[in-house]
Amino acid sequence: MFLKSEIKLLENVCNLCGVSGQEHYVAAFLKKEYEKLGFELLYDNLGSIYAYKKSKVSNPKKVLIDAHMDEIGLMCISIDSNGLIKAARVGGVNDETFYGNRVVLVTRDGKKLVGVGNISSSNSSIDVTKMKFDFGFKNEKEAYDAGVYIGAMMVGIGEFVVLNNGQRLLSKAFDDRYGITLGLEILKFFKNKDLPYDLYVGGSVQEEVGLRGAKTISNVIKPDLAICLDCSPARELDGDQGALGQGVLIRYFDRSMIAFPKLLQLQEKACQKAKVKYQYFQSPGGTNAGQVHLYGDGVLTLTHCICARNLHTPSTIIDADDYHAAKKSLICLLKMLNDKTFAKLSKN
Repeated sequence: MFLKSEIKLLENVCNLCGVSGQEHYVAAFLKKEYEKLGFELLYDNLGSIYAYKKSKVSNPKKVLIDAHMDEIGLMCISIDSNGLIKAARVGGVNDETFYGNRVVLVTRDGKKLVGVGNISSSNSSIDVTKMKFDFGFKNEKEAYDAGVYIGAMMVGIGEFVVLNNGQRLLSKAFDDRYGITLGLEILKFFKNKDLPYDLYVGGSVQEEVGLRGAKTISNVIKPDLAICLDCSPARELDGDQGALGQGVLIRYFDRSMIAFPKLLQLQEKACQKAKVKYQYFQSPGGTNAGQVHLYGDGVLTLTHCICARNLHTPSTIIDADDYHAAKKSLICLLKMLNDKTFAKLSKN
């Protein structure tokens, strides 16, 4: 079961609105949490934010724990004379989830306006770019007066709900607020522990539109080893890999990266040592690992994911056993990293 403290943190993070390019509310939350823990901060020029813990050893390696702050959503691109709003996709949007369902538009001053997606009766296909979003305005002026602006972000409303007495959680944006939350948990765990490497943990921007923040933050940090935390689609309903409750994903292959075999072996060993479940996973999608591992002359990079049902919808479900497996095994893996481990990983 999820602990009450975990539920509270996940709820706070998931309820933040932050589509690609407008992650500032998530970044502000992280800044506050990182400073509360006493960590120094580091940024790139796109809006990514990282806390870092310096090692006491000389010439330490740099280990990056990355998660992305952005969620999929929409962007206001025009306001009709009758007050209806047209939108563009931001990331891999599931169009069906917006038809007849409620959305939130965030004004410049942070006010949240509730509306709904509509389709013309003459339109037989569900295409979000052909939808008109109704926020109750009678005309264009009312929309502008309420704070609507061209470029405003819109996200599907997904109430945070505790399921089955805390065994599972239902919410929007577990992709990748799971990773953002786990990163905070890792910082709390290692806050007062010495490490033989510099540890960087944080949130990058614009993953859902092309892994952009992963590229810029890699240029800033220049990691020797990276671990990307993300939430992948459970495909068990299709009889495929990725089942809820079956543990950490050993993500060996996807569209953006073929995993490093030695790192996968280390990840498996960490799961075994932590006595948690793990499962093998390949995906037609990608993660920030696809960009980070290409930095410089190549970076040892690993994904550390869990899966969720209904990914890229406002009704995503994750399992407590998976979350705890990811947390325990990641802590174990980070404890296993030292000069000897790096030497073994780096041998060709």
